[in-house]
Amino acid sequence: MLPAVILAAGASRRLGRPKQLERYQGESLLRRAVAAAGACGPVVVVTGCRAEEIEGELRGLAVRVVHNPGWEEGMASSIREGVRALGEGAEGALFLVCDQPAVDAVLVGRLLARWRGAPVACAYGGVRGIPAILPARAFPQLLALAGDTGARGLLQGDDVVEVPFPEGAWDVDEPGDL
Repeated sequence: MLPAVILAAGASRRLGRPKQLERYQGESLLRRAVAAAGACGPVVVVTGCRAEEIEGELRGLAVRVVHNPGWEEGMASSIREGVRALGEGAEGALFLVCDQPAVDAVLVGRLLARWRGAPVACAYGGVRGIPAILPARAFPQLLALAGDTGARGLLQGDDVVEVPFPEGAWDVDEPGDL
């Protein structure tokens, strides 16, 4: 089984409140991300800003919570914490965020079905992005990321398998996005 890393450490500055806790179709965006990753294991959730509130939303779920004390650096620090939490032996990992409401278990199933050891990325808005599966051979590059950058640069190679997901362009950043 392939592990999943859910990045949930951000401050949601533009929204003004934790987007992880915003509700869509009756549940928080964080719980929706965990449910989407249900076919993966283990599921690692990286928290940071307002960790106590965010972690409270995870009570009763089969996840491993990892706190990112350096969350203010940006997404790279959460990716590093998530990769470190996987330990050795993972063939790769599925990376998700909480602010894409259209991500569900069906999409994750499509990504997992295409996984054969090469990167698998969602294609939307003219880019490749997350959710995405990165192989373990990319972990050293992920551990070298810095600042508020993600892994998009690792999803540009010719070996990347694309999964069309036009709904992926919809994310929650500002009031009214839901």
